[in-house]
Amino acid sequence: MIPPLLDGLSLPGPEELLEHAVVVALPMRTRFRGTTVREAMLLRGPAGWAEFSPFPEYGADEAARWLAAAVEAGWHGWPAPVRGEVPVNATVPAVPAAGVGRVLEAFGPVAAVKVKVAEPGQGLEEDVARVAEVRRLAPDVALRVDANAAWDHGTALAALGRLSAYGLEYAEQPVAGIEGMARLREALHRAGPAVPLAADESVRRETDPVAVARAGAADLVVVKVQPLGGVRRALGIVEAAGLDAVVSSALDTSVGIAAGVALAAALPRLPHACGLGTVALFTRDAVDPPWVPDAGRLRPAAGPGDRPAPDAAALGALRADEERQRWWRSRLRAAHAVLAAARV
Repeated sequence: MIPPLLDGLSLPGPEELLEHAVVVALPMRTRFRGTTVREAMLLRGPAGWAEFSPFPEYGADEAARWLAAAVEAGWHGWPAPVRGEVPVNATVPAVPAAGVGRVLEAFGPVAAVKVKVAEPGQGLEEDVARVAEVRRLAPDVALRVDANAAWDHGTALAALGRLSAYGLEYAEQPVAGIEGMARLREALHRAGPAVPLAADESVRRETDPVAVARAGAADLVVVKVQPLGGVRRALGIVEAAGLDAVVSSALDTSVGIAAGVALAAALPRLPHACGLGTVALFTRDAVDPPWVPDAGRLRPAAGPGDRPAPDAAALGALRADEERQRWWRSRLRAAHAVLAAARV
C-alpha cells in the first residue's frame, strides 16, 4: 500500500514554514529542461534546511507533494540509512558533441553517465553524436539515455535501435504514458535483445505511481523525493512497485540533494548509480561548498548537524528579487491548502 502524503507526520502552519524561507535563483551552466535559471525556496525547520522547488508550470495539487517532502525534511527528518555511500551518475544535457567533455569534467570520476536526448529542435543525429562522444570519452561507464517522454513510438524504436550500439544500461521514459511505455517495451522485446526501460514521468506525474509497474510497462522505476512527497512515501512506492529503483534529482539545490541521498541510502537494494550529481549543472549553489560527489559517491548525512545548509554569502548573492519572493510565498500557501484539505 502506498502511504498518503505526510502519513503520521504533523503539518506546520504556512506562516511557520515561511518564517525563515528564502527563494534563490541559481544560474545553469547549460540550458537544462528548458531553463537557464533554477528557482528554489529554501525553508529552515527544527530538523534542518528543506527545499520546496516544484517547476513553475506545476499547479497547487502537484506542488503539494513537493511541499510534503519539504515538511518531512525540515520538521521531521528522514529514516535511518542502510548503506554509508551512494553511487552517483553524471548527467549530460543536450549539448553538442563538442561540449560533452566540458560537462563530464565538472562531475569528476563516475561509474555511470545519463545523456539527455530528444531535445526540442534537435534530431536523432545530434543524439547519436552526443552518446557516441560520451562512450568515446568514458568507454567503461554504464550509459543510460533520457528522452523525457518526447519520442513517439516509431521514433523511439528507431532511436533505441541506433543508440543501443553504444551499450545502454537502460532508456528512461522514451515515450509518454503507461500505455505507450508498455507498447514500446513489448515491441523492443519482439525485436531482439531489448534495452531495459525506466519509468520516470509515468511514476512521478501519475495519480497512481505504481500503475506503470502493475502494467508491466517498465523494468525499473526512477524515483525523486520532492515529486513523490518525501523519503518515506518514496520508499513505500518502491516497495509497492516491486522493481529496482534509481533515485534521481528534480534539479535540486544541495539542500534537496541531501533528501535524495537519504532515500537512496535507505532503499533495501540499490543496483544502479543515482542521478544525484546535478548540482554540477549550476554555476553556483546556495550551499558552499556544494554537495557534489567525491569519486562518484555521496554519503548520507550522519545527523541534522551534518546536513548541507545554505551559506550566508551565497544566499545574498543568489536571492531572487522581491516579486519572485512574493510569488513563491503565495505558491507555498496554495500548496499548503491542498495538503491541509487532504488530511481532513
